Amino acid sequence: MTRRELLKSAAAAAFVPFASTPRQSSSKPSRNYVWMRPSVSRSADDWKRDFELLRAAGIHGIIPEVYNGRQTLFRSTRLPVRGTWLNDTLPLARAAGLEVHAWMWCMPCLLDSVITQHPDWYNVNARGESAVSKPAYVDYYKFLDPARPEVREFVRDTVRELAAIDGLTGVHLDYIRHPDAILPRGLWSKYGITQERVHPPYDYGYTDYSRRLFKEKHGVDPITLADPETSREWLQYRLDSVVDLVKDYLAPAARAGGKKISAAVFPGPSLARTMVRQDWGRFGLDAYYPMLYSSFYEAGPEFVKKYTEEGRSTVAAPVYSGLYVAPFSDAQLAESIETAIGAGAAGVSIFDAGAMNTARWKVFASAVGSR
Repeated sequence: MTRRELLKSAAAAAFVPFASTPRQSSSKPSRNYVWMRPSVSRSADDWKRDFELLRAAGIHGIIPEVYNGRQTLFRSTRLPVRGTWLNDTLPLARAAGLEVHAWMWCMPCLLDSVITQHPDWYNVNARGESAVSKPAYVDYYKFLDPARPEVREFVRDTVRELAAIDGLTGVHLDYIRHPDAILPRGLWSKYGITQERVHPPYDYGYTDYSRRLFKEKHGVDPITLADPETSREWLQYRLDSVVDLVKDYLAPAARAGGKKISAAVFPGPSLARTMVRQDWGRFGLDAYYPMLYSSFYEAGPEFVKKYTEEGRSTVAAPVYSGLYVAPFSDAQLAESIETAIGAGAAGVSIFDAGAMNTARWKVFASAVGSR
């Protein structure tokens, strides 16, 4: 469900050189990526060494988290800046032959200025509770309302800033959705809940703004629906609110700056529509990274296969299967990579760099090199 609580450490461990390199294949080669949360305390030499080793292992691009809803790791004129890691380190990654896709949070906003000055920008659940005062699951789930024009402009302006950075390959969207209406089954015990159906505290989209627009069109206030899950129109409204944000605001902003645009999305998009009101098949992006975190769903490689195939059949753009590797054995890591590529993925994306080590990069190199 969430990323921050899954990251093992904010500091990336230094990689140790290894001898094996990916084998070339006569079939179409995969392109592979890794999500990472950069440490601002590491030296340029440390990053240069790491980037060279990532490339040798068969990684073609990095996806560093440079905006987490609170601070940036790039020069911004409108958001609090923690550091300028992206601007400073980008040339090193490019010199190592790596693409760089800037990973930014979209809907969660933890900025005190926005919370104080624009509380009406935040999403609201079916109980009428704001995500500011009653965030779902974890405190940082303070999601904005994707339907509101002011919110769309606010998120777009972050994309614009990133798209203006010379040498950046692309902008990578995260949390481009509503809060989780239903968690993967493997996380229910973590939060002490059972979600065989959608419960009001986790059912979002009920802002005054959206309720008014929906009532004007359909003649009913959605918060009065006895069973909101049976209303196709209400589900469609919430799906459309995110699709329109991406297609009309975010994708044009990235492309105007000459950058590619991609997103980390939920499995499917069939599961994504139900679980987080995200219909990513209509986003119109340059690439998709479905988070096929099989252990969350109490599943194995068959889960990776099924939702890689569904994604490939839904969009024409490349689909890179996202793998949560922390619980994997070496054999499971290799099998999941091979399953994804065999199911038609253009490559895989590893979550995350902190979960890898020298031995695992050797396994990774062997698995992607055999393709």
